[in-house]
Amino acid sequence: MQTTAPIRPSQAPAGLHTQANALLLSDAAPRTGAGQRPLLDGLTERELALVVEKGRRRVLYRGATLFTQETPNDGIWIVESGRIRVFYAAPSGREITLAYWYPGNFVGGPDVFGTGLHKWSGMAASNSSVLHLPGKALKQLVTQIPTLAIGVIDGLTFKGRCYSTLAQMLGTRSITERLAHLILHLCDLYGVPEEDGTVIAATFTHADLAHMVGATRQWVTISLKRLSEQGVVATRRMQIVVLRPEILAQLRGGEECA
Repeated sequence: MQTTAPIRPSQAPAGLHTQANALLLSDAAPRTGAGQRPLLDGLTERELALVVEKGRRRVLYRGATLFTQETPNDGIWIVESGRIRVFYAAPSGREITLAYWYPGNFVGGPDVFGTGLHKWSGMAASNSSVLHLPGKALKQLVTQIPTLAIGVIDGLTFKGRCYSTLAQMLGTRSITERLAHLILHLCDLYGVPEEDGTVIAATFTHADLAHMVGATRQWVTISLKRLSEQGVVATRRMQIVVLRPEILAQLRGGEECA
């Protein structure tokens, strides 16, 4: 379910002054979070008002579809709040999560001016608000606002680098290595130190993890159970607690652990 509303020039996007974080399996993500400068950062008040005037806000509840693979594209959506998951669905129905994008980022590329079809799908992974800039309006804006044009280019470059690295990881690392890498990456992003380990203070289902590492939910469940029996991780209240990160680091590097 989603709702739309016009944007008044005085309503600046909520994600403007935050770090544009993202969650990706890719090694292109820094250990402190895959971030870049928010798309609208650096714009003057007048420029921001011009962008907001051309935009239209959408409020989406968790699970709502933002755009669908192989449908006509029409511009971009700037994430203001919440979390947007982008994913590719194979003809078989199997899905692979490309990234979770947070406030400050935009989704809807690579054809940002609305001249092609979506290459993947986007949905709200949590209750979210986005600012939609239609392709025609965005094209006009980037000719008027150089800072915005640079931001779009930087964003597309970042996404291209991350997706390229993701493809390399999926093609060269085993599923076990990818799962170990993902758990450690979640620790970097959401880890809260406790007496017995580090709690990943964010909820991701086994299906979510499976979609990110390119496995089945059953495989992830079995693997986490095995890691739990070995004392590497523990699970409680739908959260993962990392007990022995050094073992996960070995697994990430392809080393066999006794």
